[in-house]
Formats: sequence, C-alpha cells, structure tokens
Amino acid sequence: MPELPEVEVTRRSVAGGLLDARVLDVRMGLPLRWPLGRDPGALAGTVCGEMSRRGKYLWLPLSRAADASAEHLPGLPRTSSPTPADAGGLLIHLGMSGALSLGEAPSERAPHEHFRLVTDRGDLWLIDPRRFGAVVWSPSLEAEPARKLLSTLGPEPFDPALDEAGFHAGLQARRTPVKAALLSGELVVGAGNIYACEALHLARIDPRTPSNKISRPRAARLLSAVRRVLRHAIEAGGSTLRDFSANGAAGHYQDSAQVYGRAGQPCNTCGTAVRRIVQGQRATFFCGVCQKR
Repeated sequence: MPELPEVEVTRRSVAGGLLDARVLDVRMGLPLRWPLGRDPGALAGTVCGEMSRRGKYLWLPLSRAADASAEHLPGLPRTSSPTPADAGGLLIHLGMSGALSLGEAPSERAPHEHFRLVTDRGDLWLIDPRRFGAVVWSPSLEAEPARKLLSTLGPEPFDPALDEAGFHAGLQARRTPVKAALLSGELVVGAGNIYACEALHLARIDPRTPSNKISRPRAARLLSAVRRVLRHAIEAGGSTLRDFSANGAAGHYQDSAQVYGRAGQPCNTCGTAVRRIVQGQRATFFCGVCQKR
C-alpha cells in the first residue's frame, strides 16, 4: 500500500509538470471508492495549480481564475484567491494499489485505468487494480467532502508545530501498544507499517510497549526516529514491495530496512535474529535485544 513517502514521491514526480497546465478533458473508467462528485465535462478549461499533500491525500487545485495556484494546504504560501464560483480542486487517494503517472498516456485505456486528466502538457492518469483509490471533487479544502476526509488526520511529521511535548502527551493518553498508536495516524501521519517498524527499531522501543508507559525522553527519540525514517524513505523514492511506482520509477527504501521483512536474519546492530509477530493483523518486525519495553 502506498504510504506517505510513496505519496510524496508521487507528488514530486507530477506536480511540476502539471503546474499551470490547462485541462482539456476528463475521462472516467470504472467507479472508484467514491464518485467524482462533479460532471467531468465541467472541469474542461480549468487550470491546474500547485499540487500539495496532506497525509496520503493529494490536492490538485483547479481554477478558471488567473491565479490557479491560490489555494494550498496549510503552511504553503498563499496568494489572492479566485472567486468561489471558480475555485475548487481534486482530492486524490491512491488506495491500496493505485499509482499516478504524468506524460503521454497510451491511447487505449488500460484495464485498470479509472481516471484520466487530459491537459495541454500531457495526461495524468490513475491505475488502480484493486479500486480502493479515489478522485473526488471538492469546492475547497475547508468544504465537504474534503473537510470530512481530512478531519481525522493527525499532524504532519515535518510540521514544526508537532513538538515533543505534544507527541508525548498524545502517547500518555493511550494504552494501546505504541506501534498501534503510530499506525492510527492520530499522533502523526505517515508512519505506516514499514516505517513504524523501522522507526521503533531506530528509537530502540519494543513495538508492544503500552503507549502510556513511554517516558518523555523516549517519546522525543521516537518522534525524531519517525522523521528520520520518513525523510530517508522519501529520498530513496519510497518502498517498492508489490506494485507501487511513482511515474514508473521503483523506490529503494526496502533495500536499507533494518528489521522490516527480515525475520530470522541477524539484527544489523547486535546480531540477534529479527523477530516477527502479528499485531492488529499486521506483521511487526523487531529486535528483541535492541528494542526494550
């Protein structure tokens, strides 16, 4: 499943080419998780703004105003907004197996192609074999349906507003195992299964440790580890374990994983065999010597 690093790599691979592109047509394939929510033909003639990301969602603003990049996610620069009648955008989620590509799309629609944005700078198309992805129109990020879809997301990992004190307080309010707390996305978004395992190993914390038993210094170490792991994963192009690729390029983070997928192999730190257990129906990999409860 594409996680935050893979989605960020996808954003970087297509955002520059789409900026200021004019939409010529929108073609829909088989239905995805949710309907588009707007007549596809109504998007023709709009101009693409700067694509941004929130958690695992991508936001592509579309406008008929002169300034098509006026709306961005929090923390990104703003300019004068277009009139409400002209503003809006597409909220895109890759689901469990989706991949976005930008360029010269095949003339024949692929079997698993569910959405194609035809522009004067190439096509943006979504391939999703399992159809858990989504492309949804929203008048703004603060309006429905975008507001509801984004409302449950925790802080971004690289947001300066996410500090050690707040992260520790969030852990103290939970009795669940710390790995489950990371996967929930309520304390910080982006620590999916691979990256939660790797961050806990880097922070030397047993994934079974109750969240409320983690001290302030260990919480600070874990937050730093989450950021380091996600930054490394983005730089490596994400992870390619099954069918994810950003614009056709495979990620390589899995090649440097310290514990994930290495059950029975020696820990690179102490030489002890890496363990595999199941938590919440997800495989967890850790070192029983390096990682303490």
